[in-house]
Amino acid sequence: MRVGIAGTGTMGAVHAAAWRTAGAELVCCTSAHPSQSAALAQQYGIIAFGSYQELINHVDIVDICTPTHLHKVMAIQAARAGKHVICEKPVALTLPDAQAMIDACAAGGVRLFVGMVVRFFPQYRAAKELVVQGRIGQLGVLRLKRMAYQPMKSVDNWYTDESRSGGIVLDLMIHDFDYARFVAGDVERIFARGNQGTSGPVRYVQAVIRFRSGALALVEGGWAYPPGLFRTGFDISGTDGLIEWNSDQPLPIQTHFPQARNKAESVGLPVVALSEDPYVFEIRHAYEAISTGSPFEVTAVDALEALRISLAVRGSLVTGKPVSFRSET
Repeated sequence: MRVGIAGTGTMGAVHAAAWRTAGAELVCCTSAHPSQSAALAQQYGIIAFGSYQELINHVDIVDICTPTHLHKVMAIQAARAGKHVICEKPVALTLPDAQAMIDACAAGGVRLFVGMVVRFFPQYRAAKELVVQGRIGQLGVLRLKRMAYQPMKSVDNWYTDESRSGGIVLDLMIHDFDYARFVAGDVERIFARGNQGTSGPVRYVQAVIRFRSGALALVEGGWAYPPGLFRTGFDISGTDGLIEWNSDQPLPIQTHFPQARNKAESVGLPVVALSEDPYVFEIRHAYEAISTGSPFEVTAVDALEALRISLAVRGSLVTGKPVSFRSET
C-alpha cells in the first residue's frame, strides 16, 4: 500500500523512518514548510507535494503528523477520499472534533489509527501484562511521570499555543492518561493542579485520577526541565507486589514481592529489552492491521477517551475543583 506523510517536522521524520520497515511503500510527503518537506523527500527518495490534496490523490494511507488543530479537517478530507488514516496524538482538540473524525472514517469505510505510542514501549507493555496476569494482586496505585523541556522551534512554535496543541495536558500527558486507563480501566473522578510560571503556557501539572475499580493514579507532567532532558517512568503497586521503571535505569522493568511469597526481597525480572523502536513497532502494527483487517491494539475510542480524560484535567485546572468523569464506553 502507498503511504503519504502530511507534516514533516519531528514526528513526520520519525514516522518516515518507521514506515521503511513496515512493508508499505512510502511515496510522498507534504508540509506547510516547503523546504522542510523537500529535505525529507530527498532523504527518503520520495515526492514532496505542494498540497495535501495532491498527496491524497497518490496514496492509500495518509499519515497525519501536523499540528493538532489541523487533524480534524485533514482526517475527514482523507476519509471522504477513501483513504485510511493514521494520526498522531492527540486525536483532536475537542471531543466533537474527535467524534467527527471517527464518524467520517466509518462512513468512508476506512480505518483510523491514533498513535498512542506509549502502549508500544516494551517496559509499559510488560508492566500491563503482569497486571493482567494478577502478579501484583489487586491494583492499588499507579504513579506515572513524563517530564521534558518546552519544545523549541525556530519557526512557528505551535506547541506553546494551547489553542493549537492543547498544551502539556493534551500533547504530553495524554500518553500517561491513556496508559493509566489501559491498565486500571474506567475513570470515575479527576483532580488537577498546575503551575504556569512567570509567563506563557502551563509548565507543570499533577493530576490525581480515581478509577471505578478503586485504584488511584498520580500523573505528573511538565515542560519544566532544562533543554535536552526528557525523563519518564512509572511504578504500579498492588496488594501483592510492585512494578517500577524509569528512563534512567537499565532497560528491564523491576518487580518487588513481599518476603512471604518470595525468599528474596527483590527479584529483577528481565522481561524485555528495547530491541525495537516503539515507533517502528507502532507503525508496523497499524499497517499490518490495515492490510489484514485485524483489530488495532489502540482503538479510535481509546484515543477519544484519552482526550476526554485530558480535557477533564484541563477543566479541573481551570476551576480548581474535582471533575466527576463520565466515560461513553
